Amino acid sequence: MGINRFVCFDVETPNRYNSRMSAIGISVIENGKLISEYYALVNPEQRFDYFNVELTGISAAMVRNEKTFPEIWEEIRGTMESGLLTAHNAAFDMSVLGKCLRDYGIDWKTEVPYLCTCQIGKHHLPEEGHKLDELCAHYKINLRHHHAGSDAAACAEILQNYLLEGCDVEKYQRRYDLIACRTIPAAKKSRKKSPV
Repeated sequence: MGINRFVCFDVETPNRYNSRMSAIGISVIENGKLISEYYALVNPEQRFDYFNVELTGISAAMVRNEKTFPEIWEEIRGTMESGLLTAHNAAFDMSVLGKCLRDYGIDWKTEVPYLCTCQIGKHHLPEEGHKLDELCAHYKINLRHHHAGSDAAACAEILQNYLLEGCDVEKYQRRYDLIACRTIPAAKKSRKKSPV
């Protein structure tokens, strides 16, 4: 039986260290349909770099009174563990999630399966550009780039299109080590030696 629930998420970060979130967006796809969306600003309890403020439009003043990641995690944990985590350039978003969990001492899972809509696109649509805005242009998806809610929704729509086009997305599933904050290398198939 195939996977029928995907938790598409996107995070924005306050600075070059990419170890905290300043925003998170989540769009849940079940049986090919969008069933829920979530967006929140997050107080990262870290300084903001000018570059990140310009990129995301989120400043320290905007998040000063917002919830911290542990408080947000209480709200989203059930959703995040309810389906297959999916993101665009997922290694980045998975890394930020892993660092937040690790650095705040939140006990969750040591590793999780995930999908990357960018990596799937490289195989499914080899002739197209695979950046989020390029795939959104291809599928005519509205995008407010670097807004976590819009990016998560766009990731979900891209995934929906892949599924409608018959793409077997599950074969691109990888595993992420949330402690070491890295993708777990795929096991290499052993090659049988040919008889001499």
